[in-house]
Amino acid sequence: MSKTLARILYVEDEPDIRMVAQMALEAVGGFTVIACPSGSEALAAAPTAQADLLLLDVMMPGMDGPSTLKALRALPATAGTPVIFMTAKVQAAEVAQYRELGAIDVIHKPFDPMELSAQISRIWAQQGQ
Repeated sequence: MSKTLARILYVEDEPDIRMVAQMALEAVGGFTVIACPSGSEALAAAPTAQADLLLLDVMMPGMDGPSTLKALRALPATAGTPVIFMTAKVQAAEVAQYRELGAIDVIHKPFDPMELSAQISRIWAQQGQ
């Protein structure tokens, strides 16, 4: 039996993108979204977020997505939580690098807000979570 995707810990430093994605995921997808503007805030939220999925922007000031993931992997609450990166940098070599870091997939930016929830649900289903 696959685990239901309900709660997403979402890290995005750009306020407009964060707001659009959060609204799309909650209104269209029915997900609970814990939105954080930075990697450090995600680390603070992670222990109590009970996230089923980590959705991380790659390029952020301070801690970027890969650094944030590494830090989240050190926390018991998120050590094994599946992760999807979101980025505008989607060359094959970059996508391969994100997968090597443990990402189950990479979502290209700009994304279609109306399609985002379906895209994440498809990725989730393909993983057999």
